[in-house]
Amino acid sequence: MTTPVTQISDYDKTVFTAETSEGQRVTHDIYQRGSGAPVILLQELPGIGQETLALADRLVDAGHEVVMPHLFGPIGRISIGGNLVRVLCLRKEFSVLAANRSSPIVAWLRLLCRDVRQSRGVSGVGVVGMCLTGNFAISLIADDSVLAAVASQPAMPFFKQGALHMSAEDVTDVRNALDEKGAMHLLRFEDDPLCTPEKSECIQKAFNDDGAIRIDEITLPGKGHSVLTLDFVDEEGHPTHEALASVLHYFRKLFSSDVDNGDVSEGP
Repeated sequence: MTTPVTQISDYDKTVFTAETSEGQRVTHDIYQRGSGAPVILLQELPGIGQETLALADRLVDAGHEVVMPHLFGPIGRISIGGNLVRVLCLRKEFSVLAANRSSPIVAWLRLLCRDVRQSRGVSGVGVVGMCLTGNFAISLIADDSVLAAVASQPAMPFFKQGALHMSAEDVTDVRNALDEKGAMHLLRFEDDPLCTPEKSECIQKAFNDDGAIRIDEITLPGKGHSVLTLDFVDEEGHPTHEALASVLHYFRKLFSSDVDNGDVSEGP
C-alpha cells in the first residue's frame, strides 16, 4: 500500500521578505515541516506537486526539517507550461535564458538560508535544487550558511547547455567553498534532454578541471529528467532510489560531522 503524501495544509506557513541581487524586495511564502537538520527544498519547474511533497516526506522521515519556499505556480499539482510562462514573466527574480550570471533570486535564497541558520541556532543548512533551481544549489554552496548542497538535473541556461548559469566570480567562490567543505552532489540521467552531456562536461570543466572532485556527479541510466520526483521509483535497487539514498547519506555524514564538532545545537 502506498503511504499517503503529506499535503501542504499540514505544513507550517510563514512569509519571508528579502532583496534580490538587483535590489528588488521580494516576498514568498515558506512552508516548513519536520525537525532536525534543516534542508531548503527548492521546487523545480513543474511546481510543488505531489512528487515534490513525497520527496519532502522522505527528507522529514530521514530526520530533517524541510523548509520549502513557494517561488511560483500552484501548490499540490504540476503545471509545466503554465509555470514556464510564469517564470519568464518574473524577470526581476529569474533570468532563465542568461548565461554566465545567476538569477537575481539566488541572492534572496542566500538570505533565506542565513535566516534559517540563525533562527534554528545551527551552523548551516542543506539545499536541494532541481531542474530550474538545480543551478541555484551550486551557487548557494559558496555561502557560509550552507553546509551541503545537491544539484539535481541542473538545466539552466536551457538553450545554452555548454554554459553555466553563474558568473566567473561565482564559479571561483564555489570552487573555494567546495575545497573547504568537500564535494557536493549532482544527479542526472545519462540521456536527459534538458541536463545534457554537454551540460555535464561544462560543469566538470568548471569545477573538476584540475583532478579534484568538487562536484560529485551521479549519472543514472536512461532518458528521464526529474531524478528525485517525477521519475523517482520507490523500489530497492532502482537507480533513482539509490540516488536518493546517496543524498540522504551525504546529508547525514555532513550534519553528523558538524554535530560531532560541536557546531550545531540540535540535529537529527
